[in-house]
Amino acid sequence: MDRSGTILVTGGAGYIGSHTVRALRASGREVVVIDSLELGHADAVIDALLVQGDVADRELVDSTLRDFDVSDVVHFAAYKSVGESMESPGKYWRNNVAGTAELVDACVGFGVQRFVFSSSCSVYGTPERVPVTEDAPIAPESVYAETKATVERMLGWFGITSGLRSVSLRYFNAAGASYDGRIGEDWNFSNNLVPLAMKGVLLEDHRLQVFGVDYDTPDGTCIRDYIHVEDLADAHLKALQYLADGGPTVQVNLGTGIGSSVFDVIHATERVSGREVPHDVVGRRPGDPTATFADPTRARELLGWSAERGLDEIVQTAFDWHLRQV
Repeated sequence: MDRSGTILVTGGAGYIGSHTVRALRASGREVVVIDSLELGHADAVIDALLVQGDVADRELVDSTLRDFDVSDVVHFAAYKSVGESMESPGKYWRNNVAGTAELVDACVGFGVQRFVFSSSCSVYGTPERVPVTEDAPIAPESVYAETKATVERMLGWFGITSGLRSVSLRYFNAAGASYDGRIGEDWNFSNNLVPLAMKGVLLEDHRLQVFGVDYDTPDGTCIRDYIHVEDLADAHLKALQYLADGGPTVQVNLGTGIGSSVFDVIHATERVSGREVPHDVVGRRPGDPTATFADPTRARELLGWSAERGLDEIVQTAFDWHLRQV
């Protein structure tokens, strides 16, 4: 990939951010991270430079862009709990939208013209059809999802008014850990299925909740598209290269194109760990779509990217990492 200039990674001490920072450093790029460390770990950035602070701090962002001669930005920093966003919407509007507006405005002021945004498949809400393509209706069903959709639109307007080009990467369900066990998903900061399943097999006092077994799916549980975090990291590098090659602003799904049910994840965890996942079946959660998985065609055609790892690799690396933590 193009090696000119430093890449600023916001939220680079978090789960997906730290894996992407590591991949960028392995590719030979200079990286500087801005992270508040509210939901991240300083040691997760490994050998990258870390500036502790908030992306809404204009003075801090300006000095970082100037002092490190930043040419590209990868923006992860955001709150991401759907439930919390409905209970504390102002927190999400301020951080995810207003904070991003400050960051992007600063980038434009310093001549940054390439921006990769950590978006989400949640912008589609409950999709009308699967697999989901990028031209599916944008219909957020939570404040969190609406903040992601709003930032995508904001980036489009910054492109029109300033020439900023961006790639919004709509993740499906990130999971797994690095193969060497160096970094992974802290279950203290996550309500995602895979780390919760790991809690079930590794902690005596934890039982996994299965929200509904009466969906119109083969085993009655919801179906999602689980994508290995190292595959996601690689997609960010390819998105940066796409922009370096002159690609215009675009939105891209990141998924495997394969749906796995809740029980598929539970059974994979039991195979890998050799232990039963204690769980309780409870009622459905409001807003949970029956099935959603990606059509990854655009990622393959535009970015030259496709997922290389499946559910077994995801669960194996997650189990290995969490086992080391306990």
